[in-house]
Order: sequence, then structure tokens, then C-alpha cells
Amino acid sequence: MLATDLQLGQLVSSRAGRDAGKMYLVVRIDDERFVGVADGEKRTVEEPKRKNIKHLTVHKHVSHSIQARLESGGLPANSEIRKELRAFTALVGEGEKEKGLPNQQGG
Repeated sequence: MLATDLQLGQLVSSRAGRDAGKMYLVVRIDDERFVGVADGEKRTVEEPKRKNIKHLTVHKHVSHSIQARLESGGLPANSEIRKELRAFTALVGEGEKEKGLPNQQGG
């Protein structure tokens, strides 16, 4: 997978590093290997974390409101990022319960 296969506003979670299991939204695509991700708290939209896509688990959920704001050249509020992440985390958690998988918890 290349970073160009990801979409702005897409839900991802970290697979490696001290933030393993943490959920983020993609807010910037740097090149074919790296993206900028934000959680609206420690990693804000103004200063996203640069992550190698090999270290990310990509989820199917995309925030279309965040995506539209980013594609138009604007920055969403960090509170919007947090709100979307809360909603997506609930969806992902429910899907894992249905599949019998343990919940991922961010740290």
C-alpha cells in the first residue's frame, strides 16, 4: 500500500512505536511512504505526527466533513478531529466485538 491509496480524513491506528494502538485521522499526505496524522489532542492539526504507512493499520472509515475541509485548503478544528475519532473508535470497537477480537486501546 502507498500513502496515495489513503484518503484525507481516513481513520488509521498506529502499529509500531510508543503510540501503538492509538487512533488518528490522516490530515496530510507527504509522499508515497509518509502521512501526517492528528488526534486533536497531543498531535494537533497544526502539528501532525509524521508516520510511515508501514507502521499504520488502515481502517475503512473516512470522515467526509474533515476530508472536505482539508481538500478545500482549510484546517478543521482539533475539537472536530476529537469528535470524529470518538465516533469512529466506537464503530471500530463494535466491529471488533462482533468479530471476537479484543479492543485496541490507545495510550
